[in-house]
This record gives sequence, C-alpha cells and structure tokens, in this order.
Amino acid sequence: MQELERLRAEADVTRAARTAARHKTGRETLGVPPARIEALASEWRAALDINGRVDLARALWDSDVHEARLAAARLLVQARMRPDDGAWQAILDWAPDVDGTEIGDAVMAAASRRLLAVPERLDQIEPWVTGANPWLRRAVLVATGPWARMNNLKPADRAVRERVLAWAIKLSRDRNGAVRQAVDSWLRDLDKHDPDRAATWRTDWDAQDDQER
Repeated sequence: MQELERLRAEADVTRAARTAARHKTGRETLGVPPARIEALASEWRAALDINGRVDLARALWDSDVHEARLAAARLLVQARMRPDDGAWQAILDWAPDVDGTEIGDAVMAAASRRLLAVPERLDQIEPWVTGANPWLRRAVLVATGPWARMNNLKPADRAVRERVLAWAIKLSRDRNGAVRQAVDSWLRDLDKHDPDRAATWRTDWDAQDDQER
C-alpha cells in the first residue's frame, strides 16, 4: 500500500522508541510526527471520494501500525460527509480495538463529527458506558465533547447534554483514572459555556455520594 509506505518513509527511529515506550501496546510504531500524519491525511482526503477515503482508512487501520491508525482516523474527520454511513460503521468496527489515549482521541474526533451529523447514533455508543474496555468508557466522553462546548443549545442538543451528564455520574466513579479524568475534562469544558449547569451537576453528584455512604 503506497500510503503506508509514505508513512514508513517518514519514520524516525528515536521518536518511535519514545512513542512505543509511552503507549506500551506492542504495536509497530514509526515515530512520524503528528503534523506530518495530518498533512498526509489531508492530501489523501482531497484526492479521494468518500468511499475511497473509507476504504483507505480501513486498510490503514488493518495494518495495525500506530501512525497508520492515526491517519485512518484523520481521513474520516470531516464535518460534512454525505453519505457517512460507511465512515460511521468503520468507527464502530474500530472501537473495540481502541487501547490508548492517542488512537482513542483520533478515532473519537472522527466519531464526534458523525454524532453531530446524526445524534441518534448516541444509542449505538451508549453500551460503551458500561463496557469492559476502559478506553471505550473514556471514549464516550471524548466523542460527545462538542455538547459540553456548545452555546445557545437547541432543545435536541440540550437533551444530548443531559444524557451525557447522566452517563458522567456513573463514569465519575469509574475505577480507571483515565475515565475519571475524561469526566473532569468534560465538566471543565462545560464550566466555560454553562457554569450553572456544571455547578448543578456537582451538587447532584455530592448529594448522591452522601446517599451512597
């Protein structure tokens, strides 16, 4: 695959060793800087139609190379994509393999665009809230982050925000620190756009905590 070979041509052995040590997945790592991954993904997006992007993204993901998976996700980060069912299905297929913050954040950046396009898709990711994979429990919050940062919400968007805040009550008690940190990050974003609602959430959390003691 020529796209994978272009990523390999950008490899940096020293950077790759540092990245591999940080993620500890055992996955092949090339050490390509994020800016170069983004530049290549942008080039490929511009050259391909939607189906071509999805096909290339799936092929890059299946290579199981760290930077190729990042590029796969970046190929699907696009606000307007019609039709986007193929991109959404690819994201759902990849989700069980998410095993860290960097790849998880990349995939969920693509997921958030597809959720904004069709909020009803929240039904499909809700099972992640109680799933066994902590990176997917964290991913629910990353993917829904846009609703924490919205101003002047429409009723449908407010309903989504309330739904995620209900999930956050449960996830705030998660045994995994990365999940709890994601809750804190979601609420910090909400503080900037709706501080009253964030404060009410914390009050509700305290009240529930008192009841459970």
